[in-house]
Amino acid sequence: MLLFVRWSLLASLFILISTGNSVAGIAKNLSPTEAYQLMQNKGKELFLLDVRTPGEYREVRLADAKLIPISQLLKRLQEIPRNKPILVYCAVGSRSSQVVGYMARVGFAEVYNLYGGIYAWSKKGYPVLTGLP
Repeated sequence: MLLFVRWSLLASLFILISTGNSVAGIAKNLSPTEAYQLMQNKGKELFLLDVRTPGEYREVRLADAKLIPISQLLKRLQEIPRNKPILVYCAVGSRSSQVVGYMARVGFAEVYNLYGGIYAWSKKGYPVLTGLP
């Protein structure tokens, strides 16, 4: 089962990386401090996207974040607003970085990656939620 999950994730990543579009948006890495400032400035206008697994999401997450695991992203892309800035995060920033690059290539106008992921965010002492949503 674990092997299947890993192959599924690898296949999803390959699709995300290899699928392209000529309409590119802005993709930028933000430090936890910059991401926190963005959240303060944009408020509810900012869409938070968590691309980790449901188990990771239950452990720790940002308030009001939408969980769409990277393996489901292509099927659920329509759930992400195109008219809002988007902050994407994962555990340490590698999955979210790939998602941000893909989203910018397919026309999402303003997409940010939380560099260092929720791990770096938590280490800075910024607010998180834990347990069941």
